[in-house]
Amino acid sequence: MKYLDGFRDPDAARFLRRRIEAAAGRLARAGRSVRLMEVCGTHTMAIARHGIRDFLPDNVFLCSGPGCPVCVTDAGYIDAALELARRGVTIATFGDLVRVPGSTGTLAEARAEGARVVVCYSPAEALALAREPGAPEVVFLAVGFETTVAPLAALLRSAVAAGATRFSMLAALKTVPRALAVLAEDPEVGVNGFLCPAHVSAVIGAAAYEPLAERYGIPCTIAGFEPLDILLGLLDLIEQLADGRACVVNQYARVVRREGNRKAQAAIAEMFEPADAAWRGLGVIPGSGLAIREPFAAFDAERRHGVAVRPGRPAPGCRCGDVLKGKILPDACPMFGGACTPEHPVGPCMVSGEGSCAAHHKYAR
Repeated sequence: MKYLDGFRDPDAARFLRRRIEAAAGRLARAGRSVRLMEVCGTHTMAIARHGIRDFLPDNVFLCSGPGCPVCVTDAGYIDAALELARRGVTIATFGDLVRVPGSTGTLAEARAEGARVVVCYSPAEALALAREPGAPEVVFLAVGFETTVAPLAALLRSAVAAGATRFSMLAALKTVPRALAVLAEDPEVGVNGFLCPAHVSAVIGAAAYEPLAERYGIPCTIAGFEPLDILLGLLDLIEQLADGRACVVNQYARVVRREGNRKAQAAIAEMFEPADAAWRGLGVIPGSGLAIREPFAAFDAERRHGVAVRPGRPAPGCRCGDVLKGKILPDACPMFGGACTPEHPVGPCMVSGEGSCAAHHKYAR
């Protein structure tokens, strides 16, 4: 509790708020408004839960980015998983994906129709399913950013070593920095600073954002998840903009190193290789994904089962893509809170526990 109290101290929060107001005031006197983006689903939830947007001056706008791996997964990926499920393959997945809509339905609906869809709390459970005596083919839905990829690399190595011939992965693995570059180049987004993801940064390191700051002149700050962490990160971004600076600042040095986690990086590189990836709202970003390397093709569900992940069709009227690009806040979507609720989600941003729409619906209405 002492640790949490230290990062939620109200006096410290008020002090940081005064400094934020002072830095924002410098921008306001220069006639400037700024647009900051948090790029982590856990940040999104924490910002909504603690009312941090209400802390910010009028000339500082904070929007959410593509920081939820479930949310950015294209509908076509769900379509491929549904095809496998309807062929009789056992689908093993984390719980959020079960309710994410594809072009023609959800895995929850397929399960209700008799398909075997198993919710796992650990990827290792999927491998254990495939190794049971007489087990059917098991496909694990491997979705995530760099934080998730490292343990999935270890799982894949274990499957190879065990000769688990009935196990494979349908991979939709993505890397964050290239997506941020796409957002930096988009004038419709108009982002002025990135609050960078903490968990991802622990793997890839603070140095991964340096080309972004250097090429686009956009400040990048890595922050933790406690309220004071986030306020300190936002303060740094606003002060950099007021000073006319653009660099990478690591405010989460108790966890993140400049070089990142070398062992995790090596494990990822051993099992996966860069590939193009489709992001909901951002389209196909070259080299932003990770595919299973050729020597382990027998564990790649696309190649093993001859299923193709093609572009899917989002639900008509759903604006998750615009939310993920930071173009709008969730309540600007006409479906928000009406046709689309956590109980009856139309888009993935309302399904996931890290989704912007779910956070806004729960805390910010």
